[in-house]
Amino acid sequence: MLLIPAIDLKGGRCVRLRQGRMEEETVYSDDPPAMAARWVEAGARRLHIVDLDGATSGEPVNVDIIHRIAEAHPEIPIQVGGGIRDDESIEAYINAGVQYVILGTKAVSAPHFVADTCVEFPGHILVALDARDGKVAIDGWSKLSNHDVRDLAQKFERDGVESILFTDISRDGMLSGVNVDATVDLARAISIPVVASGGVRGLEDIRALCARSEEGISGVIVGRSIYDGSLDFAAGQKLADELTASPDQSH
Repeated sequence: MLLIPAIDLKGGRCVRLRQGRMEEETVYSDDPPAMAARWVEAGARRLHIVDLDGATSGEPVNVDIIHRIAEAHPEIPIQVGGGIRDDESIEAYINAGVQYVILGTKAVSAPHFVADTCVEFPGHILVALDARDGKVAIDGWSKLSNHDVRDLAQKFERDGVESILFTDISRDGMLSGVNVDATVDLARAISIPVVASGGVRGLEDIRALCARSEEGISGVIVGRSIYDGSLDFAAGQKLADELTASPDQSH
């Protein structure tokens, strides 16, 4: 079970949002590469970077910062999302050393795009499904689609994505606890790994996820809790390693 630190970029700074609302941000650092280094030094074996400006503009914005982080940590797989809606953006990130590219809104609005990119960039494509009450949200969580999370996840599995990132957006940034049941429900519906996200508070959430990890949960993205200090990242990863007793799953 991997704990994956989230580094959300907005205006060149490292921030966290509450439930994806751009107007409800907390700035944690003016130096995102230094923040990335902090988590790597704490034992992170993968980094999750989101270009929030890109997500709202529809094209990558904080590219230079992400490239600098990738160059500084070539040994650490990095997954990047936010505004990635064409092949050129994907290729640029992969060439810069980013291991995984996360498709979100474009995956839902143009599903054929996922199949095409899995063929063109095999092994590099992840899909983020952000949901409320089982329905997928798009456009920076501002709209709720009619798509069922499980149906879409099964389609993307057939297309060849590496894993699904699942967020219960009602809990994201709220420190209200991971929706373990919804995450497990999705993991059972597909055979590729599911990465949990949204609401992690502390070690009790890590324990709850590890207890169900064999059902297909390979990792969890941690954000506000590691920035506010309610979760010690190194202690959390150590606990996860002990509970799941699995080898390094970073690749």
